[in-house]
Amino acid sequence: MNLNDARKVMLRPESASSANSANPTLRVLPEQLFPRTPILTSGDVAAKREEIRHYFHATLDRYEQLFETLQGDEAYFKKPISLRHPLIFYLGHTSTFFTNKLVLAGLMTERINPRMESMFAVGVDEMSWDDLNTTHYDWPSVDEVRAYRGTVRRIVDKLITDTPLTLPIGWDSPWWTILMGIEHERIHLETSSVLIRQHALEYVRRHSAWEPYKKSGQAPENQLIDIPEGIVRLGKMKTDPAYGWDNEYGKHIAEVAAFQAGKYLVSNGEFLAFVQAGGYSDENFWEEEGHAWRCHTRAEHPTFWIRHGSGWNLRLMTMEIPMPWDWPVEVNYHEAKAFCNWKAATSGQTYRLPTEDEWYRLYDMAGLSEVPHTEPARANIHLDHWASSCPVNEFAHGEFYDVVGNVWQWTETPIYPFEGFDIHPHYDDFTTPTFDGRHNMIKGGSWMSCGNESLNSARYAFRRHFFQHAGFRYVIAEAPAVQQGSHYETDKLLSEYAEFHYGDSYFGVPNFPKALAELAIAAIKDKPAYRALDLGCASGRATFELARHFDDVTGIDFSARFIGQGVQLAQQGALRYTLAVEGDLVFYRERTLAGLGLGDVKHKVAFYQGDACNLKPLFSGYDLILAANLIDRLYDPAKLLRNIHMRLNPGGLLMIASPYTWLEEHTKREAWIGGFKRDGESFGTLDGLKEMLGANFRLIQAPQEVPFVIRETRRKFQHTLSEVTIWERIA
Repeated sequence: MNLNDARKVMLRPESASSANSANPTLRVLPEQLFPRTPILTSGDVAAKREEIRHYFHATLDRYEQLFETLQGDEAYFKKPISLRHPLIFYLGHTSTFFTNKLVLAGLMTERINPRMESMFAVGVDEMSWDDLNTTHYDWPSVDEVRAYRGTVRRIVDKLITDTPLTLPIGWDSPWWTILMGIEHERIHLETSSVLIRQHALEYVRRHSAWEPYKKSGQAPENQLIDIPEGIVRLGKMKTDPAYGWDNEYGKHIAEVAAFQAGKYLVSNGEFLAFVQAGGYSDENFWEEEGHAWRCHTRAEHPTFWIRHGSGWNLRLMTMEIPMPWDWPVEVNYHEAKAFCNWKAATSGQTYRLPTEDEWYRLYDMAGLSEVPHTEPARANIHLDHWASSCPVNEFAHGEFYDVVGNVWQWTETPIYPFEGFDIHPHYDDFTTPTFDGRHNMIKGGSWMSCGNESLNSARYAFRRHFFQHAGFRYVIAEAPAVQQGSHYETDKLLSEYAEFHYGDSYFGVPNFPKALAELAIAAIKDKPAYRALDLGCASGRATFELARHFDDVTGIDFSARFIGQGVQLAQQGALRYTLAVEGDLVFYRERTLAGLGLGDVKHKVAFYQGDACNLKPLFSGYDLILAANLIDRLYDPAKLLRNIHMRLNPGGLLMIASPYTWLEEHTKREAWIGGFKRDGESFGTLDGLKEMLGANFRLIQAPQEVPFVIRETRRKFQHTLSEVTIWERIA
C-alpha cells in the first residue's frame, strides 16, 4: 500500500468503524474535556490569565484524584518497585517542584517548608546521584503533604492573579516557569499512574474517575504497509505557540529511506506467540543489555501479564481483568527489541523498532495533526475516553491505527540534542542527564498522556528497562537504524568545566581543584580522615583527589549537569568533550581516571544533587568540608555558614575558597557576606566570614591566594585568584 494520497485529518471523535459507532459502550466520554496545553502567543490577556488558572487547578485536581485510588495511608509508604520512591514522594514532589522553581525564578522570595523541599526534590529517574535508600527518609504524613500542596496551590493561584502578563509568553517570561510546574505535574500524572499499576492490588481500589475500557475481542492479524522515502523536519523555534521542554527546540532534518510498518501496534495476542515460542528463555533474541535485565529479573512474560490457571489476566491500574488479546502489549524496550529479533530470525526479514525519524515519517503519511482543544480526540489519548488501553483496531489514522495514543511506542533512538539545543535556566537538567545513550525515546503518547505529552513535538525518553504505558510497532527496513550521537559533551559551559577540572594546565597555573585538595590534605595532617564533603563540587575533580586520602568522599552540586561528568568518570572511567578553537571550530578531547592516576579511588566517591543552602540531614559527620568557589554563588550564603558546623565532626576542618565575586544575579545585595561599606568602613568577605564562623570555628592559618585559569577558546582565558581560608571546628 502507498500513503502518498493520505489526507490531513484532525484527531476527531469519529469511530474507526461503523460497528464501533453503533456501540455506545465504546464511547464513554468524560463530562468535560481535560484542558489542553494553552496557546501562549495570542488572545485576550485577561482571558489567557483565567485559562492558565483553570489549567493549573484542573491539573492539580486530576493529580490528587489519581491518588484517591490508593487504599489507606500504608499504600503511600510502600515502594511499588525498588527503583522508585514510595508514592508519598510523588505526591509531594510535584508541589515542591513549583516552590523550588518559583524561588529560582524570583516569583517566590521565601520557602514554605525547606525540609520537604529538599526531601522531595529529586527522584524522577534512577540516576546515580538519586538517593533511593529508604533509611535516609523520615517521610512526612499524608496529611502533612496534602496541607503543603494546599499551601502551594494558594500561592500559585495568587501569582496567577498578581503577576503581570503580556503575550506572547516566551522562555524569559515568569509565566513560563508557572507553566513549567503545571506541565511537570502532568508528566507525573502519567508516571505515577504506572507506579500505582505496579503496586500490590491490596493497596489500590477502583475509582469512578478511573474506569477502564470494558470490551475485548480477538486480536486482528497485523499487516505491513509501505511508507515511501521522504524528508522529516523536526524541532521548533522558541516562538512556537505552546509550552515545550528544552529537547524539543532546535533543528533536525533527515532523509528517511522507504520502509514498511505494522498496521497495528503489537497486540497481546500477537506477542503471545513469542512467549509460547520460548522467546524469553532464548538468549539469541536478546541484546546484551536486555539479556542482563532478563536474567536479573527472571522475566518470563510481560510484567503486567498475570498467570491465571491455564490462562492469563492483565493488570490494569486498579484491577486485574481477563486478558484482552486485542489490546496493545505493554513491555519495556528490551522485550520489544527481543520480539523484533525473534520475528527477524523466524521470517528472514529485517524486523526492528522504528527510529524517531521513521515515526515522524509515519505520522506525516497518516495525515495527523494536534489534539483539538474543543472536542475529544480521535485517539485514545489525553484521558478523552478511558483510563486504560483499548483494542488496537479501535482508532484509525489513515491506513494505520494508533499512530498516536493508546500506548507509547518504543523507538530505536536514544534521545539526543537537536542542532541549536539550549537549556532553560530554571530547569537545566530536564534532559541533559539523559544524553547518555541509555535513554530511548518513546513516541505517540498513551491514553494517559496529557498537555505537552500529547503534542506532536514531544520528546520523552526512559531507561530501556523501565515500564511506562508503552508498547511498540515494528517496521521492516533495509536501512539500519541511524543513531544520532551525543557521545561528546558539546555544551560550552560544561566543556569548559570539564577542561578546567580534568584538562591541561595553562600558563604554568596548576590544576585548581587538585591544588585545593592537596592544600586540604596537607592541613588535615594527623587528624581523622574518614569522610570528606566536596560542596559545590561542579565536575568533581576535587572529589576524586580527596579520595586519595579520605576513605569516603561525597560530592554535591546544585547542577545535575555538572555532577553528571563526575558520575560518568566514576562509572565509565572516561569523559569526552569538545573544546572551542574559534567560531564554530572545535576539537575533541578525552580524559580518563586512569590517566589522571585516579582509577583506584573511584569506589570511594559518591555524587549527589543538592542545594548547599538546604541540604538533607544525612549529609553530616564529615572530617573535612571543602567549599570551593561557592559562597559568592549562593542565594543565601549566611544560611550555609551559620549551620555548616553541624555537618562537621568536632575538630574537623572547613576549607573555603572564593574570589569573592559578589553579583546580584546570584546573590541579592543584602545577602552578601562582604564587599560593601559598613558604618563608613570597608567590610570585606573575610570580615564577614570571621563574624559568621567565629562562634564555632577558629582560623588556623593565614589566608592564601590560589590562582586558576578557565579556558574559553584557544586564545581567550579567564585568570582569577581565589582566597583560601581554613577553619577548625571548636564548638
